[in-house]
Amino acid sequence: METTPLRVYGGVAGGDRQAERRAQFVEAGLDLLGSGEELTVRGVCRRAGLASRYFYESFTDRDALAEAVFDQVVGDIVTRTLAAVAAAPADATAKSRAGLATLVRIIADDPRTGRLLFSPAVNMPVLLRRRAESARMFARVLGSQARAFYGEDGHADLELDTEFLVGGLAQTLTSWLDGTLAWPEEAVVERCVTLFVAVGDLS
Repeated sequence: METTPLRVYGGVAGGDRQAERRAQFVEAGLDLLGSGEELTVRGVCRRAGLASRYFYESFTDRDALAEAVFDQVVGDIVTRTLAAVAAAPADATAKSRAGLATLVRIIADDPRTGRLLFSPAVNMPVLLRRRAESARMFARVLGSQARAFYGEDGHADLELDTEFLVGGLAQTLTSWLDGTLAWPEEAVVERCVTLFVAVGDLS
């Protein structure tokens, strides 16, 4: 059966236009979620400047959009943080500093990401579930990095240690973002580096 290719308007193929619209919806969704506003189909269409029929090209409902926004933010953080760690010298402090500084800078540069990941005000059930899943994922990534660096299959306490560090870091960044923890960015990074390295040395 033949399929009719999507038409080209203004030199842009239909598939590319749909991808661009999807990106606009994801950005608009991050704007709404990151500012604490309610995420609705009508609201995100208004923010993106697109008709609702285009929303349903890419998303079944607002939950699907929320998941897409969250996954994009987390994916970007993981990619950039691991790249920074890989480029750092083969030293526990240097690698910890590279990863933590990159993570904190991403959140500082775009506070919407921090609110999406940590703010209690962003409490859509689908996002609460995604946060729990991403915390476990970050713990696995940290464990994988620790095993690669220390050259071990994994000591008995590694699972607990990574859960502790990821959970503690999340709470620290939550308090830092909402102003409860009034520390300069560099001081937050350096103290967290000290804690991460100290836990690593326990192995």
